[in-house]
Amino acid sequence: MISLTTDKRMLGYEMLSMYPNISHFVTTRNGGSGTGNYTSFNCSPYCGDEAEVVKHNQELLRQGLSQPDAQLIIPRQTHGADIGVIDEVFLNSSEEEQRKLLDSKDAVVTNQKGCCVCVSTADCVPLLLYDQKQQVVAAVHAGWRSTVSCIVAKTLKLMQEVYKTKGEDVVVTIGPSISLISFEVGEEVYKAFDVVGFDMNRISYRDQDSGKPHINLQEANRMQLIDFGIPQSQIELANICTYINHEDFFSARRLGIDSGRMLSGIMIRTK
Repeated sequence: MISLTTDKRMLGYEMLSMYPNISHFVTTRNGGSGTGNYTSFNCSPYCGDEAEVVKHNQELLRQGLSQPDAQLIIPRQTHGADIGVIDEVFLNSSEEEQRKLLDSKDAVVTNQKGCCVCVSTADCVPLLLYDQKQQVVAAVHAGWRSTVSCIVAKTLKLMQEVYKTKGEDVVVTIGPSISLISFEVGEEVYKAFDVVGFDMNRISYRDQDSGKPHINLQEANRMQLIDFGIPQSQIELANICTYINHEDFFSARRLGIDSGRMLSGIMIRTK
């Protein structure tokens, strides 16, 4: 990954940085004004942080995007597989109506310029998608429940139906998230993946000492991208484990639920 700001509060991907008509980012724990488990650059309004701190951090984020008028579209996620579409109807709705439309959404898609679609994560997998031909962007939050529900495949299917997206035109990044070695799970989680048909030999292993299964969430989501026809060369992995690198990235397994979140976002620029 590359640094988008001098204080490393915002990182980016080499692949997406090749396209001047879009902006994107992944926040870290650095450079903000939060304290305690929210130290210091939490930009999510849904994890218990003080509203004024979140607002201040979001302003810093917009400055880093070099587009201060960018509208941050941040859904209230519920670890499901519902997808929000940001269109003219959404943009013409009141703030209260927009909040309702973003409730219980774990992925957001748009072709509207200036709308930065975002997802919040702290160990779960954030994915940013860009259809270079149709000029459509999407942000996806894939925790284990959303991954089992195939949220990535469903997002791509929606993009195909609404915007005529084809796999060959999509560039995708898989962001900082918990790694296979760190993601020990219970038998019920292992079975949930197995039942829906994931290749368990590819996405899991069992620890020889503890006997506990581990799941590779990043690979489980990458497989959905490949199944849609996205070339492997157009998928960039951050290869950063949030649990191991918890000093720079929020990790719910380290800090608990009442803690900060990284924000991953992508937008089509207006200028």
